[in-house]
Amino acid sequence: MLLAELLKTPSLGLRLLHAPESALERPVGRTITIDLLEPGRYLSGGELVLTGLVWRRGPEDSETFVSSIAEGGATCLLAGAALLGAVPDDLVEACRRHRVALVEVPGDVAFADVTEYVAAAGAAGASARMSASLARQRQLLSAIASGRSLDELAARVASEIGHACRVLTASGRHVVPGPGDLEPETVDALTRRFLTADLLPAVAEVGDRRYSLFPIGSGLADRLTGWTVAVEGDHTTWPREDLDMVHEFGAITALDRSRRDEGLRVRRPLAAATLARLEAGASPAEIATGLRQSGLDPDRPLVLAVAELGPGGPPDAVAAVLEDVALGLGPSVVANARDGCAVAFLPSRPDLTDQLRRSLTRLGPALVRGSLSVGLSGESGIEALAGALEEARFAHRVARSGGGSVALSSSEEVTSHVLLLATVPDDIRRTYAQRVLGPVLEHDQRSGSDLVLTLDRFLTYAGSWARTAESLHLHVNSVRYRIARIEELTGRDLTTMEDRVDVFLALRSL
Repeated sequence: MLLAELLKTPSLGLRLLHAPESALERPVGRTITIDLLEPGRYLSGGELVLTGLVWRRGPEDSETFVSSIAEGGATCLLAGAALLGAVPDDLVEACRRHRVALVEVPGDVAFADVTEYVAAAGAAGASARMSASLARQRQLLSAIASGRSLDELAARVASEIGHACRVLTASGRHVVPGPGDLEPETVDALTRRFLTADLLPAVAEVGDRRYSLFPIGSGLADRLTGWTVAVEGDHTTWPREDLDMVHEFGAITALDRSRRDEGLRVRRPLAAATLARLEAGASPAEIATGLRQSGLDPDRPLVLAVAELGPGGPPDAVAAVLEDVALGLGPSVVANARDGCAVAFLPSRPDLTDQLRRSLTRLGPALVRGSLSVGLSGESGIEALAGALEEARFAHRVARSGGGSVALSSSEEVTSHVLLLATVPDDIRRTYAQRVLGPVLEHDQRSGSDLVLTLDRFLTYAGSWARTAESLHLHVNSVRYRIARIEELTGRDLTTMEDRVDVFLALRSL
């Protein structure tokens, strides 16, 4: 019940002495009767405090008492008039200073009567809310059973609560776009808040707008693969009925998601069988049949993606992440591979790499102790899918060696020495670098010189003495001296292409 409703109760005869703005529209919380001078430590916030003024010995005590309950979070003070005959003016002024509502309880009204009335009204309100909640849940379930989509239910909820309602995944995919897809920058902010909030629901501020993020399903679920109901506005200011409706919509959405996830799980074995045929060297016709059974058009160009959650992330989790992102790109399927990775068959499109990178990067805040690495092949037809798979695996090795919480490499990025080095084990690369450049590294460490830096600039500028000197702010003769010293230490002749390649690869292996 609201404070205004409590004041209108004839049998209690309560009289309002002071009320801050909007105080009368606040729900009445639990009641507590207390006559200590500083009772704030016994309050948890939102209480209706009843006092007989036994603590008051002088006007200064009113300030002490009211400041204590204000700090404790009390929203209203009910002061009995029996002891002093009336509520003193100093108590009214203290409540005005601390923005606490003040109500006088007549001397012939027992505090027990007030407490019992509030408790009974609260119980009746809770029962009414539960009945209304069950009725809404039945209506929403009936709507789903009759074929209504989540989009229609979200529109219905938005109409009733007056706030636009959407459903987003952790990667920013719009399951329910509501009145329209949000701007990418807004989605970035919402997913970051969803993944990092200690508790849900949480409020995200984007510029001058606020969005409330509610969990879908168990709040303990892995948010990396989670969904959220994103509602425009600050939920902390909404009436309880609106909050109940959003939570009910979230429960219905969780059921709908389970149905969708089951459909994806059914397709995974078909995709895994197609992947196994591809790795075994099956004919294009067999691969085409497998893709068709998985729901893909084998005549359309495809891009393959290989993804891994490390260290030792569960295959089902990485498959779920890849499926979520892939669903935002068009018809696609995902298979669990034997090496713990997931492989996706994606539709080729011009912005594929950029879209994947943005969606996957949004998951970074959830990967505090892990990493997600993804490699992409180039566009391929059915006849060259085996080569595309190898391309994607090579790109994945490059991404995995690059570090960072989220790393994506495409085939365009592995057509150089990077691909070669990514296929070489770390210990072999380090050994090679030490054998070629060990004396130079030791010289720099011992003398504090910059031979390695000079060598890097010299090779970057294709052996140009002048450009190397300019970049290092040195005289050309100083550069010549340093390069000669490097050649002496390494036994290499940097005027020959063969030795330059050896030294360049050693530098990139450090």
